[in-house]
Amino acid sequence: MRKYNITGMGCAACSARVEKAVSKVPGVERCAVSLITNSLGVEGTASDQEIINAVEEAGYGASAASDEPAQAEDDPLSDPELGRLKTRLKLSIVLLAVITYIAMGQLMMGWPGLPLGDNALKIIALALTVAVMIINGKFYVNGIRSIVRLAPNMDTLVALGTAAAFGYSIWTGMFLESAAMILTLITTGKYLEARSKGRTADALRNLILLAPETATLIDGERRITVPVEQVKPGDIFAVKPGEKIPVDGIVTEGVSAVNEAALTGESIPVDKFPGDTVSAATTNTSGYLVCEATRVGEDTTLSQIIRLMDEAASTKAPIAGLADKAAGVFVPVVIAIAVAVFAGWMIGGAEASEALNFAISVLVISCPCALGLATPVAVMVGTGVGAGRGLLFKTAEALEETGKISTVVLDKTGTVTEGKPVVTDVVDWDSFGRDKLLRLAFSLESMSEHPLAEAVCEYAKEEHARTKKVSDFTAMPGNGIIGSIDGVPACGGNLELIESQVDMSDEARELGRTLASEGKTVMYFAWDEELAGIIAVADRIKLGTADAVEDIRSLGMDVILLTGDNEGTAQAAAAEAGIDRVIANVMPDDKERIVAELSSESRTAMVGDGINDAPALVRADVGIAIGSGTDVAIDAADVVLMSSSLDDVAAAVRLSRASVRIIKQNLFWAFIYNIIGIPIAAGLFSWAGLVLNPMIAAACMCLSSVCVVTNALRLNTVNIDKKKV
Repeated sequence: MRKYNITGMGCAACSARVEKAVSKVPGVERCAVSLITNSLGVEGTASDQEIINAVEEAGYGASAASDEPAQAEDDPLSDPELGRLKTRLKLSIVLLAVITYIAMGQLMMGWPGLPLGDNALKIIALALTVAVMIINGKFYVNGIRSIVRLAPNMDTLVALGTAAAFGYSIWTGMFLESAAMILTLITTGKYLEARSKGRTADALRNLILLAPETATLIDGERRITVPVEQVKPGDIFAVKPGEKIPVDGIVTEGVSAVNEAALTGESIPVDKFPGDTVSAATTNTSGYLVCEATRVGEDTTLSQIIRLMDEAASTKAPIAGLADKAAGVFVPVVIAIAVAVFAGWMIGGAEASEALNFAISVLVISCPCALGLATPVAVMVGTGVGAGRGLLFKTAEALEETGKISTVVLDKTGTVTEGKPVVTDVVDWDSFGRDKLLRLAFSLESMSEHPLAEAVCEYAKEEHARTKKVSDFTAMPGNGIIGSIDGVPACGGNLELIESQVDMSDEARELGRTLASEGKTVMYFAWDEELAGIIAVADRIKLGTADAVEDIRSLGMDVILLTGDNEGTAQAAAAEAGIDRVIANVMPDDKERIVAELSSESRTAMVGDGINDAPALVRADVGIAIGSGTDVAIDAADVVLMSSSLDDVAAAVRLSRASVRIIKQNLFWAFIYNIIGIPIAAGLFSWAGLVLNPMIAAACMCLSSVCVVTNALRLNTVNIDKKKV
């Protein structure tokens, strides 16, 4: 998705106009405008210039956003208007205080003040009101410009309302403070709204600030401190205890514990040894590490997370569709209502001042901003909370859809299991001796590169076993290894191979069947034409998997294990993980088909980590990738779990449901506010004594947007790890 910075937008009507204009450009497949980031996201083949031209023809400014990772000093989500808004607000408040004193204190209450006549005081008050209008002239410039382009927005409502109030003040010499009061209240709301919107970007801003500014490179015997931007792949860098890791890399020397909470949300430091990977912005807590840089700049994990969050903020959730449609016609409808209200009251015999008050109240109480902010602020806060917890939602749609899933399909290897076979059982036969069996197995398997052989060798090393030279070595593909040690025949492999070399007892066969029924791969070893023992290897279930599955099911979702392993191995893993339904013996190409079939029955999420999972991740209603998985799987997924823990599947669902709940609350508040507020402002309930003057209406309009943003910020307090939500 390409991103563009948009200037000149003031409300949801503006964003709706930009989207409408850009969507008409040939080659644009999808576009979305974010009022929070003042940005436009576009997918399609249209050129940058065509898109920029469309935005400018709609009356707004546009420029292509930089592809460089965001920096703390130029946070793309900070509001550049905030400082100017604050200055405008201070000046408006000071002038309004003087106007109010003159209009209400001196002219109405007779309080002491300037020794001038009433007419002179009225002229001074009107002059100060003009000053307030000039200070807040942006409302009039944008409002008039939008009328000329036949695309009225919130600024149009403010401009019309305050201009009418000012004109009536000149005509009658009364309500001198009205226009200034309305403008000051609306500017107050805009300032509070901008401050609140800025808080929604705290998670992203904090991530940006995590990036270290320098790195210590090793050049022979020298240690050189350079800006992190100068680090290149292949450079060797050092990280002292307490320092942040500058770029992604691989540990070449040293052992330490690294705190990865900034990226994964996991508070317990992870031990790192030579060969392990480290990520930028994580903290080295104890030992001294020497690492080789692998990914730098915008390729680091941190930069990719920042980019994903930024892109998510530029997308729209499907639930926002109704609000977008309403915002597109909101302002013209409100203007029409205001005109009708004025005409209706005049026809009904009301005083012009009363009719105008009602019309102005309708203009200033109406708030398209609340409609436009209802969804994006919740999306921004929700994705920020997720990032802080190691849950990356790539789009607003992913954030919404994750909470709707009812079936979770889990890949086995690397997702439910650790993805690395380990030795689980070592059984020597007829008193051959455990140490001798490990020495025999180590000697034979060290000649092989098979993953099962690596598991045996790794275990033997941990047990301090030694190897002996193997001669006459012969690999039997699919079966095992034959050779001789010290002139004695030796072999290791499956049952078929061993039975061809030695006489097997029924007890040995039964033990092998028992171990195999537990989902383990059984390896037999023979020495001098006699069975020496059995070693079983298995891909172990990840710690906490059973609890994670139970947590997923507690949210009302079914769990299915999908694997290419044989039925016995799959059933054994499923039983240990607490999964009832298993689909085994699935070829990689069939995973996509099966997920498609499941999706046709219910909303389905696929959780995987391998290259062969990518098609299924794309096919699922929601694709969830384990963060430690392949880049292909991560690219194909809608949600990425950085901590590689299945616990985060339930956490992602809870966060999604909480975010959608907040969005619905915001939309309800935005719609109900306007549905109730406009009739009251129009005077339809004046018979019951319920009347709003324009100043109170302006205050209500300000609070509506602030309430929507503040409600979204409550997501920061949601506990997504609890068992029930």
